[in-house]
Amino acid sequence: MTKRDYKKWHEAKGSIEEKSVQLSYFRDGEIWWCRLGANVGHEEDGKGKSFSRPVIILRKFNQFLFWAVPLSTKMKDNRFYVECLANDGETRAAMISQLRLISSKRLTDKITLAKESSIIRIKKATKDLL
Repeated sequence: MTKRDYKKWHEAKGSIEEKSVQLSYFRDGEIWWCRLGANVGHEEDGKGKSFSRPVIILRKFNQFLFWAVPLSTKMKDNRFYVECLANDGETRAAMISQLRLISSKRLTDKITLAKESSIIRIKKATKDLL
């Protein structure tokens, strides 16, 4: 098990709240770098100094909040991983069991847009899970 550095994440989280600009121009189906942090147990973590990982935005509620699913480069053969094809030619795995509500302050950089067929498949799998 990887040791999590909660102290560094706590410091980083403070700067996200204080210094980050509230983005409003994101939309459903986009893939963004997102500062997910150092989390507890089997919750998906961000990586590196910024504690970030790619996410797909499933539902934008307003300029402040959205539902997102973390993405991985490793596909697993189970119902909780759904293939996500994107316009940049990359294939990712949407970890639908990790669906979470996220503040737009955590977004850093837009990566690409998921293909419409993948967006539909991920949303259906998420609804079926619920």
